[in-house]
This record gives sequence, C-alpha cells and structure tokens, in this order.
Amino acid sequence: MSDRDLIGYAGTPPEIIWPNGARVAVSVVINFEEGAERQVGDGDSTSERVGEVISVVPEGQRDQGQEQIFAYGSRVGLWRFLEALKGTQTPATFYMCGRAVDRAPQLALAIAEAGCEAACHGWLWRPHADFTDIDSERDALTRATTAIENATGQRPLGFFCRGSESAWTRQLLAEAGYIYTSNAFDDDLPYPDPSGLVVVPYNLDTNDMKFFHPNGFARAAEMMDYVRDAVEQLLSEARRGKSSTLSIGFHLRITGRPARFRAVTEILEFLAGLDGQIWRARRIDIARHFAATPPRSPIINQHGETT
Repeated sequence: MSDRDLIGYAGTPPEIIWPNGARVAVSVVINFEEGAERQVGDGDSTSERVGEVISVVPEGQRDQGQEQIFAYGSRVGLWRFLEALKGTQTPATFYMCGRAVDRAPQLALAIAEAGCEAACHGWLWRPHADFTDIDSERDALTRATTAIENATGQRPLGFFCRGSESAWTRQLLAEAGYIYTSNAFDDDLPYPDPSGLVVVPYNLDTNDMKFFHPNGFARAAEMMDYVRDAVEQLLSEARRGKSSTLSIGFHLRITGRPARFRAVTEILEFLAGLDGQIWRARRIDIARHFAATPPRSPIINQHGETT
C-alpha cells in the first residue's frame, strides 16, 4: 500500500498571517510551455493532442496545426499577459519548460525583467512520473534548470511538472537546491515535505485548462465567476480565523486568445481591488514566508471574531 497522507492538518490547520496582514494568499501562475510540448516535427515520437480541437493528423506524422496553436501563445499571448500584469501590478510566477526557454530565451528574459518568478516546469511538458530511472530524470531537471538560469539570470527555486512527479522527483529537487514543489492538489495551505522542500499546493479547478476540458469553462465570464466564488469563500473563512492559499493558473495559448483574455484582465483587476484583504504573491515568496514564519494560533474576541 502507498504512503498517501489522507489526514493532513486533521481539521486544525495552522493560522498563517501573510506579510501584509492578510490570511489569504493568492498566487497567479502563467505557464510557458510553447515549444516544449511533444511534437513529431521536433523529433518526438508523438505530437501533443490537447488543443483547440482534437487533432486529426495520423499518429507519428508532423502536426503543423498543433504546432501553430502552441506558437500563438509565445508569439501573441505572452505580450498580452505582460501588459496586463504590469497594468495591475500583479506579482506572478511563470512555470517555464526548459525546451521552451532554450528555443526562445529572449522571451524568458522579458518575463524575468518584468519581475516575475521563473519556476521550473520540467524540460518537456510531460509528467515526471514517466521517468523510469532516476538518472534520466536528474539529467532532464539539470538541463531545464540550466536553460532557465542562463536565459533569465534566475536560478529556479520552485518546480511543477505536468501530471505527477516520479518517486524520486522531490529527492532530486532537494539535491539541486530547490525550495518548493507545487505538485500537490491536496490542501489549501503549504506544508513541509520530508525531503526538506516546502509543498505549495496548486489548484486545477481555478485554471484555464478547463476551457479545453469537457464540462469546463466555455466563456471568459464563467472563469471570472468561478474565481470570484473561490476568493470570496476563502475571505469568509479568513474572517473566522482560517488561513489559506489559492492559485490561479493561466496558459499563454489558452487565455492568451482575445475572447478568453477578458477572464485574465477581469481576474487581475478583481484581485488588485482586494489588495490588503488578500496577499498577491509569487510562489517563491509564499514558500519562503511559510518556511520562515512559525504558524500561530488565532485569537478570538468576545464576539467570536478573529483579532
């Protein structure tokens, strides 16, 4: 039987006060994967099939249409995102795939120069659970880390891969000097890992990949409404002394498209309007604060309110 932890904080999570006094930390994440997805034209054995439409190109043949769907994100979507982040003064983390950075280092540099965190998203946009031996995974992680650091001047300290980590991923991250991993979907708060890493959970529900999934978002307003519901619920809980984090995930090729970008602008403006009630933060800042600040117990006044 596996060593799954189904208990967590057992109904008594620690109270964490974020640096601005808020109890809710919100992390905006933008995925930079374009050029790192599997494509036969790039020498991979198969081409990525998740996109705007279901690919009709036979398996094993080059899929130029799918290549172009991804390229839209780096050619056009990125610049929309950087402008919106700047306009709302939103701190953001970019999950960067190493091959994407290696092929377009000037784009990665523009992201870093905008003040964003460069986190590692693996060498390819693939699950690390696919690795069958530790040395191959170590080589891929080193390759991605080096590409990101060379392009941005930042050594990545955070990690998230598509799908799932392998049995060795966290060991390798700790050995390489990483501070946190985000391959966790099981909590609203960070928690320590036996490897020494901080686990900063990631949300797949408040994520624009749901535009590409059945029963997901169809229009920008649906994602905006969903994110608003999540934030308002966490703020309600915060008034009762509960601390939390929430991540909002975007992809350059998905919400970088004009009709969906309205979700980005409205969400960023909504979050900016809550400054003080929430802490807008990069993921590395959340991890560092959690690691450095001992959680405290809430103080409840005579009216049952947290003070």
